[in-house]
Amino acid sequence: MQDEKIKNSSELEFAVFCIENVAAKLGVDAEYVYQAFTEKSDILNGYIVPEYEVLHTQSREYIVDDILDVMKERGVKV
Repeated sequence: MQDEKIKNSSELEFAVFCIENVAAKLGVDAEYVYQAFTEKSDILNGYIVPEYEVLHTQSREYIVDDILDVMKERGVKV
């Protein structure tokens, strides 16, 4: 999957939504999740942003679980 940068406010809002909701599910600070998605992996620009069109149409629970699965597959820990 190619890296994509956030192109508009909708994608930015969605990225923040993903980070905050994953953090809430894991019971950690959103800053740690952001670092995991950007510094420890390419989940933000390599998964969340490129898959925005599909992901943003799903439920919050689905999105969070999907991202947790990606984290597990890529060995990313928070």
